[in-house]
Amino acid sequence: MKIPINVPIIEKEEINEVRSVLMEKSLTSAANVGGKRVQEFERLLASYVKSKYAVAVNSGTSALQAALYALDIKNGDEVLLPSFTFVATANSILSVGAKPVFVDILPENYTLDPDDLEKKITRRSKAIIPVHLYGNFAHMQEISEIARKHNLEVIEDAAQSLGTTYKGKQSGTFSIMGCFSMYAAKVVTSGEGGAIVTNDKNIFDKLRKIRNHGMLHPYDTRILGLNLRLPEVCAAIAKIQMKKLPKFLEKRKKNAKVLAELLSDLAIILPTERQHVKINWYLYTIATKNRDKLMKQLNSKGIGAYPYYSIPVHKTPFYRSKVKLPITDWAASSVLSLPVHPLVSRNNLDYISKIMHQLV
Repeated sequence: MKIPINVPIIEKEEINEVRSVLMEKSLTSAANVGGKRVQEFERLLASYVKSKYAVAVNSGTSALQAALYALDIKNGDEVLLPSFTFVATANSILSVGAKPVFVDILPENYTLDPDDLEKKITRRSKAIIPVHLYGNFAHMQEISEIARKHNLEVIEDAAQSLGTTYKGKQSGTFSIMGCFSMYAAKVVTSGEGGAIVTNDKNIFDKLRKIRNHGMLHPYDTRILGLNLRLPEVCAAIAKIQMKKLPKFLEKRKKNAKVLAELLSDLAIILPTERQHVKINWYLYTIATKNRDKLMKQLNSKGIGAYPYYSIPVHKTPFYRSKVKLPITDWAASSVLSLPVHPLVSRNNLDYISKIMHQLV
């Protein structure tokens, strides 16, 4: 694809840091505190989001799974989440034995609808996982109020929203835990990787054990844990990427602004920032009629437009559910993400606009 939807930006600094890990032969660490570079990355992430603690793990899925284990979510419990998300959000719930309960979304930013959320709460409900989809910020104030009212925990799925803020406060820090992803296509990457942030010391200590077979010291398993450790090779990349994050986000913001101006006269729904929110522009997502036809035409012209997600979780073959989620169904048939990552040039944006004007 001439202009891919997202691409990892790996430069000399990342390569040198990985080379150092390989030369030192310090590929990973089974210590409770993690390896040297894991700890460096955790400090950088905690400092960036202004959280007391960060725990690095090997994927965003592992982050969600560990967070659920940390809250003792188990068989018979229900966890509320949007169906309009990557399947990992639901899979992590099932993996701890709990039941995912799918909630509809708001059409303006594709995040959890607080009204539908409250309707879906039962006596078995234990937690809510709002997803900051595309980098959009979920309505955490309303969601938190509902959670308090019904005595539920909240875990933020911030896999796509590192750098998004509401009133200057970072996404992932509005609840007991926030879960991030450093998958190859995210705003920062470690190849594969994830992290959980929290201000709760007990949760932090528990998460460190959960990621390392439940151990505090070698072979003294105290709670159920798995191998969710982030290797030093991945942490080496993540550490360097964290230092570049402000620069990456600035370029994404600039590209999103230019693209919004270029496409403003078209009969499509453009993404917008609601008051007090600053989006990280992980994905610049429009909504349009005849989405599939438009996507094929854009792809044929070398533009990596892609629908996240054309099949919502509740309609996948594994989860197939009869729950009625009208806005989710509309979004799944209408959304299309366009490239705005830091390597997209002004010429690329002009080209995207030119082709869009020919097609829409």
